[in-house]
Amino acid sequence: MPGRIDDLVFQVEAVLFASGKPLSVRELTSALGRDDYRPVQRAVRVLEQTYAHRQSALEVRRVGDRYALQLNEKYVPAVQSVTPVEMAPRTLRALTLIAYHQPILQSHLVRMIGDVAYEEVQHLRGIGLVHTETKASTLELTTTRRFAEYFGIASSRPEEIRRFLEQKLGVAPTAPAPAIPADLSEPVPASGAPEPASAVDVPDDPSTVPAPE
Repeated sequence: MPGRIDDLVFQVEAVLFASGKPLSVRELTSALGRDDYRPVQRAVRVLEQTYAHRQSALEVRRVGDRYALQLNEKYVPAVQSVTPVEMAPRTLRALTLIAYHQPILQSHLVRMIGDVAYEEVQHLRGIGLVHTETKASTLELTTTRRFAEYFGIASSRPEEIRRFLEQKLGVAPTAPAPAIPADLSEPVPASGAPEPASAVDVPDDPSTVPAPE
């Protein structure tokens, strides 16, 4: 790790912090008003190394071809009591799809709802409703115990959560998400691909979500 950090590294850190969502090197380059992505790419690597060697509650995590400045997983429980649970329609849709198809790869969720999935996963993880685990170049997504507690579900078992979504929120049953292949570099066959979000009857109005007990 270099003794002196170039100002560009701090600029990259500031953009990642302010964005609140994962960004690619090219997106960072555009946000910084630069033409050449290579210095930005080097700055991202330095930032990764810096956080890896720094005692901090934050970390730089690579998510596919994007990078996020986020809270370290083990510190998420410490902030849950002061973190507001905001349920915008698109957030509720992403959470419902994750809960219904869990465990589901983030790459599959992106196929369902588009690139907005990256931002929503980070938000849901930050408020403690979704757990992420690195799987090769993507993330495996599952709901947390806090999710079950927040929605008043008696069990955190996936099948009980699916039953709750069908009975209480009117989510229509769909084909289960495809099994996670042993080699995540291999594409999932079209026949096993998850259905698009439009094929799932997910409520758009977050006011229909039961209030926490």
